[in-house]
Amino acid sequence: MARKKTKKSAKTGLRPRIGELVRRGLRLLWRVALWGAVAVVVWVLAYRWFDPPTTPYILAEGLRLGEVERQWVDIDAIAPVMARSAVAAEDANFCRHWGFDVAAIRDAIEAGAGRGASTISQQVVKNVFLWQGRSWLRKALEAGLTPLMETLWPKRRIIEVYLNMAEFGEGVFGVQAAAQLYFGVDAGDLSAPQAAALASILPNPKDRNAAAMTPALQRKARRVQDGAATIRSDGRAACFED
Repeated sequence: MARKKTKKSAKTGLRPRIGELVRRGLRLLWRVALWGAVAVVVWVLAYRWFDPPTTPYILAEGLRLGEVERQWVDIDAIAPVMARSAVAAEDANFCRHWGFDVAAIRDAIEAGAGRGASTISQQVVKNVFLWQGRSWLRKALEAGLTPLMETLWPKRRIIEVYLNMAEFGEGVFGVQAAAQLYFGVDAGDLSAPQAAALASILPNPKDRNAAAMTPALQRKARRVQDGAATIRSDGRAACFED
């Protein structure tokens, strides 16, 4: 009988120890999650003032190709028409949304999966903080980081980072490298047609050439040029222009 009582007592004694271990584990997980969230906020906030040195995709392309063409330029050194053209081509309501264009998402759903609705803000989050691909994990992280970035960065900073990180050709990143490659000018000297041409090859530029566009791309560039003029006149460029 004494032996049975000893075994029962040992089992009973294990329960509080297991419960304490579970509580400690949960506290540890909570602390890790909390400090992880703080680290993410600090990371995103830091890039409001400090230029991102590179991105996972640029690193991967550099390893694949051996080198990439890239040179950061401040937004003040980029022709204003280039920013307007990028917005006209990729996200005409950039100044009016908080990271997600609900109307564009609704239209994309109605049009089917072949049409995208990714805003410039979403593209910056994907390019700077995440990785390429269509996994649900990446999409979930993008959905969380996009409003955070929109809260911490002004719109002018978002478009500046976008223009410096966007891919304009195989191994060509940023508007400065693209302007020099395709037109032999600096980003600040781009004309309206040149800016529209560069914006027209986004966001899938590897099979497109801004200096030798197909008729379809030429038609798109004309629409982009008209759109850039329109958003300037109707105020949809106000959030990123001085």
